[in-house]
Amino acid sequence: MAFFFRAASRARPSPQEFVRSIKESLLALDTKAGAKALEDVEKNISTLRQTLSGDGEVEPNQEQVLQIALEICKEGVLSLFVQNMPSLGWEGRKDLAHCWSILLRQKVDDVHCCVQYVENHVDLLDFLVVCYKNLEVALNCGNMLRECIKYPTLAKYILESSSFEFFFQYVELSNFDIASDALNTFKDLLTKHEAAVSEFLCSHYEQFFDLYTRLLTSTNYVTRRQSVKFLSEFLLEAPNVQIMKRYILEVSYLNIMIGLLKDTSKNIRICAFHIFKVFVANPSKPRDIIQVLVDNHRELLKLLHNLPTSKGTFVLSTSSLMPEMG
Repeated sequence: MAFFFRAASRARPSPQEFVRSIKESLLALDTKAGAKALEDVEKNISTLRQTLSGDGEVEPNQEQVLQIALEICKEGVLSLFVQNMPSLGWEGRKDLAHCWSILLRQKVDDVHCCVQYVENHVDLLDFLVVCYKNLEVALNCGNMLRECIKYPTLAKYILESSSFEFFFQYVELSNFDIASDALNTFKDLLTKHEAAVSEFLCSHYEQFFDLYTRLLTSTNYVTRRQSVKFLSEFLLEAPNVQIMKRYILEVSYLNIMIGLLKDTSKNIRICAFHIFKVFVANPSKPRDIIQVLVDNHRELLKLLHNLPTSKGTFVLSTSSLMPEMG
């Protein structure tokens, strides 16, 4: 019996052999009969998941995990993973997304080897973004994207790529689960890395808020609610104070908030109020902002009087809505 276990141990493939087997099975998806090729791939990915994360009883061998990550990068298997995601079954996609997160975390001399690979193959990020259009793989690819966004260089690429604009479409998709997942990814892009986001919004301010305005005025209730809620949180965060100061100078954005104060949804009205009050409280209001407040003060007072109470809501005085015209 002891001999059997020693023999089995010697028969275990090396990381190089294991990764080569995964690669060959993925490449075979285009050449072999579908069912058998797919079975081989999913079996390999299942084994990879167990190797990377353990089986619940035995912890993974970290040295082996790192070697596998290095080989996967060397052999270009990360690209094959992404490209073949749509071909996999439900369990295979789930296992692959799990493996992806572990692989991205592997470091050699303080360098995330798989993150570096993706940096050099940014088309993979574009592919993952576009996969939100594919009902079968959207949620898996969303998980993989959020793992990528944890790393500043990858998040920065997505923000500055043409693919980023797709998120303004995805958050309005008719499939609620996919739209919500896309919104989570969108939020991560705008909150995980302050410096990259600040740089992006400073250089793409008009383009970004033109697109975001469409969400705030969407006919889709869920889109309006989620977008105004996120904006009310985002603008009031300390790192975004410069963006907020710029936003509250725009009379068109004030008019949007006034419109949202009339929404039939209590939650939308409360979130809109938290943005509206910053326009009012600004001690350096532009003349056109003051004019809108003066022209609409009766209606605004009525709207605020009927505003549902919530934690953090405060009453704006009549004088604050009727500032002196300079």
